Amino acid sequence: MVDFGLSEEQREIRAWVRTFVEREIIPRENDVLRREREGAAPGLNADEVRELRELARKSDFWGVQTPVEYGGMGLDAVSAAIIETELGRSFLTFKFGGEADNILFHCNEEQKQRYLLPTIAGERHSCFAITEPGAGSDAKAIRARAVKDGSDWVINGEKTFITGGCEADFALVFAVTDPELGANGGVTCFLVDREAGWTSEPIDTMGERRPASLFFDDVRVPEANVLGEVGKGFELAMQWIGKGRYLLPARALGGCERMLDMSIDYSKTRTTFGEPIAERQAIQWMIADSQTEIEALRLLVLNAAWQVDQNRDSRHAQSIAKLFGGVKANEIVDRMMQIHGGMGYTRELPLERWYRDLRLLRIFEGTDEIQRRTIARDLLKGRVKVGETLG
Repeated sequence: MVDFGLSEEQREIRAWVRTFVEREIIPRENDVLRREREGAAPGLNADEVRELRELARKSDFWGVQTPVEYGGMGLDAVSAAIIETELGRSFLTFKFGGEADNILFHCNEEQKQRYLLPTIAGERHSCFAITEPGAGSDAKAIRARAVKDGSDWVINGEKTFITGGCEADFALVFAVTDPELGANGGVTCFLVDREAGWTSEPIDTMGERRPASLFFDDVRVPEANVLGEVGKGFELAMQWIGKGRYLLPARALGGCERMLDMSIDYSKTRTTFGEPIAERQAIQWMIADSQTEIEALRLLVLNAAWQVDQNRDSRHAQSIAKLFGGVKANEIVDRMMQIHGGMGYTRELPLERWYRDLRLLRIFEGTDEIQRRTIARDLLKGRVKVGETLG
């Protein structure tokens, strides 16, 4: 039996998050756009994010996928995808509080007290530091080194395009501890406090996100700050990278839904040559193609999330969802801007902002080319069979 319906709980969650976004986040968009036009940093500021998170927490919306034993909601992957889609209906980047990087749950008891629990509580902020100037899509090519010196490890190297790198007070740093083994047992993950001496610089981008470059110059880290086991860091990194690729196209899905709604409304009121442009076949085809692609993306995202909930290897499905989502979201935002004409190109509407932000989806956490490589390799090596999506 194939059931495409949501559970009652999932429908309630979707309704609550949509109401929250419509009442608390979308009304802030015009003010944020105004501030950005005046030269302010893009997006919500720290105080606004804190206010929104506390407001949600009063409704017990805290730690969406954080296990219940750590004070979270412990929701399944499908519910998380639904939430991300609803949050994506605003171009403002917001995530509910109470979350921690999934690999932080590998902390030992002492590390949990210092890193995991304060991060869940919102008292500490981490960043995931693996990408380097010469190691982006090819994560195995990292060169940052950690050398044992007595009871400490000494880290040297540079990380780049690190999300949250300027805001974090500690970093999950992946460094080579055995050059001969490399990614096959020679990479270790370290919990490195900012006060240990690493520095960061922001990287300006065309969108809202401002990742950072991190610099490590003889940064000393005690043995007690190794996360997991020495030499097992690359495995942890792949767990982090593979955990939530389906959430990226899920957020893009929400944005595409909102933009299509905006464009439908606009096409009914904007007239040319005496008729609403909604009567023009060119406009109708853009609307029809976009709706078709939105529904296809929804099924790809939910299928990938469902596979996670079934404890199946979801990496192939997630690569398909991310590839399709990145390509189609960029095509859809381009169409929606075309429907709005010159007004869509201005910074008065969120369309040009989405146009810039969605371009990143085809690059970060696995480029289109890497997703295609993964999908093709799985098929060519027989790891996945054509036509066996449902088992």
